[in-house]
Amino acid sequence: MTTTTRAHSFNRAAAQYAASRPSYPPALFDTVEELMGRSLAGARVADVGAGTGIATALLRERGAEVVAVEPGDGMAAQFRTALPGVPIVRGDGDALPLATASVDLITYAQSWHWTDTARSVPEALRVLRPGGALALWWNIAATDVPWISAQGERIAQHCGVTPPPTTRTDDRGVARLAGLEGLRLTRRQVRWSRTVSLDLHLSNISSHSAFLVLGEPGTRAFLAEERAHLRDVFPDGEVEESYEVDLLVVRR
Repeated sequence: MTTTTRAHSFNRAAAQYAASRPSYPPALFDTVEELMGRSLAGARVADVGAGTGIATALLRERGAEVVAVEPGDGMAAQFRTALPGVPIVRGDGDALPLATASVDLITYAQSWHWTDTARSVPEALRVLRPGGALALWWNIAATDVPWISAQGERIAQHCGVTPPPTTRTDDRGVARLAGLEGLRLTRRQVRWSRTVSLDLHLSNISSHSAFLVLGEPGTRAFLAEERAHLRDVFPDGEVEESYEVDLLVVRR
């Protein structure tokens, strides 16, 4: 299964993605502002791999002037429904359809790992204004929570993917994996949680690419078994999902 196939698998599940994926806590944007050295209010921002607009909407609430960049048909259509007044251009991080030195901040929420960093890093640096910043972040399930760790192992076994790590990669390793070695990089983590219905939780996990490429029969079988596992942990049907947002900010 190619990376491109997995990346574009979201287009057929865009509505499910928009409805079930977790958002981001206010503390994340406080930290972005701290590390970029300015308020988001009035900042010119490019949200790349914007998907259905989860991060875009929050950046706009902070007063940023946002243009979204999204390659997928289904995700872009869902974005336009949710945020009809926000400009969106088709493209991806490997060849940004944006002018040189045109934005103060480039954000990638859950999407940097779909890029070719040999291309996306110089593209980001090209588009940023002097003094601008590149911010990458991921909502990562908190595997120090026992039930989340156990679920991650079950997902890995069922879908044939790598289990989630039980220890955090150090800053140097993260910089290397993200293609950001040698740049002015700062890393922070922001812990948060949300409580959702069991149905919404199952919809969330099945909106990930490992399930989207697996297909409906395999996904349906897993979700039936997983519902039984989670009923034992959350008998009232309310699931507390815990996350750690891993944030990387590079100053231009």
